[in-house]
Amino acid sequence: MSVYCNGHRASADELAAALVNYGHFTSLQVRGGAVQGLDLHLRRLRQGTEELFGSRLEGTQVQAWMQVALQAEGVTDASLRVTVFSRAFDFRQPLQPVPVDVLVAVAPPASAPASPRRICSVRYQRELPHLKHVGTFPLFEHRRQALQAGFDDALFADAQGLVSEGTTWNVAFARDGRVVWPQAPALRGTHERLLQAGWGGELQLAPVRLDDLAGFDAAIACNAAGVWPIGRVDGAVLPASEALCQRAKAVLMQVPWDSLAV
Repeated sequence: MSVYCNGHRASADELAAALVNYGHFTSLQVRGGAVQGLDLHLRRLRQGTEELFGSRLEGTQVQAWMQVALQAEGVTDASLRVTVFSRAFDFRQPLQPVPVDVLVAVAPPASAPASPRRICSVRYQRELPHLKHVGTFPLFEHRRQALQAGFDDALFADAQGLVSEGTTWNVAFARDGRVVWPQAPALRGTHERLLQAGWGGELQLAPVRLDDLAGFDAAIACNAAGVWPIGRVDGAVLPASEALCQRAKAVLMQVPWDSLAV
């Protein structure tokens, strides 16, 4: 992985400043120098910057820095993580608006899992779930615990059993072809929005509880890496998930790729 800060290769001092656990990010898959849902990623970064730092982030500049990082690495296919932090942020004066810094990390391309995943539910609610903030420790620890228990990943539900999201992904369920996206406090992902916009047919946004899962026959997970089937959640088996996943992939194939070139 290579990391760039504000358009140049990041120095040790810049990386040290980014260790402060205050900031937000977005993750993108780049193919041929282009991204699906680029406007959604840039909007996420702008909104997060305004909320956390009281500052304005210029989307065109961020887009240019992403392109600079790709060109410096000599690649057109990659995984990018764009992190917004501030070397000027002072936790003793957190209301003070400050200029921000942007890290662009370049890594090899990633893809979604191919086989159906076995998921366990956990009672957990992310802090400030509408933000893709850098407080990721609980997400990775819940995934780790799920793997130790013989599952592939974890699905979050609140104390009342209301399903929200997976560790790093959104989820949709279906019964008899009718898709339901759970409505609960969660990070609304870019691919979730792209799928909802292009799905057509019967689609519902509604609360889903863990007790409801036995009534579904399919489920999919999605994030910037793509979409993949969920074979079971706890004891609920979802036999039609691979068919639902193929339908979702067909929807994503129709989504245009936006060039990062400014």
